[in-house]
Formats: sequence, C-alpha cells, structure tokens
Amino acid sequence: MGLGFVAGFVDAAGFVALFGLFTSHVTGNFVLIGAELVSTSGGVLAKLLALPAFVLAVAATRLIALALERRGIGPLRWLLGLQALLLGLFCGVGLALAPLHAADGLDAITVGMLGVAAMGVQNAIARLSLAHLAATTVMTVNVTQAVIDAVDLLRLGSRAGGPAAAARGRLGRMLPAVAAFALGAIAGAFGVAALSFGCLVLPIAVLAGLIPLADPER
Repeated sequence: MGLGFVAGFVDAAGFVALFGLFTSHVTGNFVLIGAELVSTSGGVLAKLLALPAFVLAVAATRLIALALERRGIGPLRWLLGLQALLLGLFCGVGLALAPLHAADGLDAITVGMLGVAAMGVQNAIARLSLAHLAATTVMTVNVTQAVIDAVDLLRLGSRAGGPAAAARGRLGRMLPAVAAFALGAIAGAFGVAALSFGCLVLPIAVLAGLIPLADPER
C-alpha cells in the first residue's frame, strides 16, 4: 500500500507541476505527445525524453540488483533507498529551480527526468522484488482484475475453496493498492498546489519508513 501511495502522489504532483508530464506512466506520455502535436502546444520534448530516462532507470536498477545478488545481498532495501534518493533530488532540484516557466525549458526537463528516474526505479522494484504483490504504479491492471474477481465472487457465492478462494485472495491484494494510489494522487495534487515540490517530503518519508520493513532476503 505504501508504494501505491507513493506512485499516486508522485504521478499527480509531477503532472501538475511539470505541465502534464507523467513521471510513472510512460504510455500516458505517448498519448499526450500525439495530442500536443495536433494542438501544437508545448511539452513534446520533455515527454519524448521521458522514455529513454525511464528505460535507463529501469536498466540501472536491474544492474544494481544483480550486483547486490551476486554478493548475497537482498536488493529490495537498497533499491527503495535509491528511489528515496532520486525523489530527494527531484524535490530539492525542483525547489531550487522553481518556478518552472515552460514545459520544454531546461529547468523543467531536468526536474522532470529526475522524477521519471525515481518512478522507473519503483516500476523495476515491482517486477524484480515484489512481483507477488499487486502492481503499485499501473492501476488499470489492478482495477480490471478486481472487477473480474468481484464478478466471480458474486457468481460463485460463499464457496470455501477453489476459484472463489483465489478470487478473494486477489481482491484482497488489488483493492488496497488501488485505494492507496487514489489517495496518493489526491494528496499529491493538493500537496503540489500548496507546497510546490516541497510536498515530495511526504512520499520520501513513506519510502524511508518502508526500508526497515522490507524483507532483507528480497
């Protein structure tokens, strides 16, 4: 749930502060690129650069995880620390360069790519160390699965085992992640409106709290 809150918060705050840039949903930036090319507004360059920045962050996270695993070290805590560090840079550089004046300005691109890198790390963590849990950054998959499981539970009734038990288990994982993401998105939108990039202290604190709770074996 904590990572879902972080993802929703950072994505909403980044979208508001960075002229419509998604820091986590790279495919969303593709849609916005098409819309902006048609409407001839600004912000295309930042959204184009988001993909290579995201890819580099995921690749670097994978290499770091492999290096740690070769030394017999569970990478999860270190990767959460890396994400917290990048979010700290996102926050600090954003505050230093604010107010940002244009979507494709060097200041906005610099700040935006730090946010994209931070969320690239979280996306990689979800696949490398937390693949058994619900997705924390892409809620479309979670909502789809939750609806399917809800329909199956209504169809199967209160049966104890088999498909009904599996559906209940998945629903119990999906719904908290969706709720946490939605809460984070609302908090991020209001937070950036009130505190600019300073609001990112909250998701950084959430990550800091998750690090000691992370399984040292993962």
